[in-house]
Amino acid sequence: MSTSAKVRQGQILELANTSGLASVEELSERFGVTASTIRRDLSRLTVEGKIARTYGGAMPLTAPVIESTFRQRNMENSAVKSAIGRKARTLVSGGQTILLDSGSTVAALAHELRDANELTVATTSLVVVEELAEAESVHVECLGGTLRHRSAAFVGPLAEYSLERMSFDSVFLGADAVTPEAICEADLVQTRLKEKMASRAQRIFVLADSSKLNQHPFHAWAMLPEGWTLITDAQADITQLAPFKKANVEVIIAG
Repeated sequence: MSTSAKVRQGQILELANTSGLASVEELSERFGVTASTIRRDLSRLTVEGKIARTYGGAMPLTAPVIESTFRQRNMENSAVKSAIGRKARTLVSGGQTILLDSGSTVAALAHELRDANELTVATTSLVVVEELAEAESVHVECLGGTLRHRSAAFVGPLAEYSLERMSFDSVFLGADAVTPEAICEADLVQTRLKEKMASRAQRIFVLADSSKLNQHPFHAWAMLPEGWTLITDAQADITQLAPFKKANVEVIIAG
């Protein structure tokens, strides 16, 4: 490793420790190097056990994990999320009834569905409703409940009750992190709802960019049944994808 890389990585670690979060975009601009170079730096620091990868960047292992708001997440990795949304769009056909979870990557899929024909979309997400508000050929069912402000979506017994009376061709789930067995979220209210969502659909898709693979930022988990599909981005490397393929999870890469 070059001296300049060592110095830069040391400065990245210092920034993460002082600010609590370092994003790829900010670091790239600060150090005058490409985003790919920063990602390699972050990967090195992660392997050395000095940081934990998170949404589009990293945080120190000693820092408490604070859940980002939807607005914050929506500003991170936008190009990657858009690519995942476009790929997921190819899996939706007219005449289907689908369920869209909350989250910025699922919202990217909703954006791509605005031109869909004869499609029924059920969702707990206020952002999805807003995306499809003017899509007259898309029938939207909003599942109410208790508004969870950080995720701009409804949760709780009313949302769960509504799901018990519906079924879906496909569900598209978001995630704070995902392993071959489960989705990680900030609290049990969210994970309970995601498990209910998964139980009501014939096909289960999890939309998660590569920074979320095999991570565990929180302690609440929604277990995934066999046969689910991961849609992630082209930055996911062989090491990240190996556990999913070993568990027979279908992996779709958004180029």
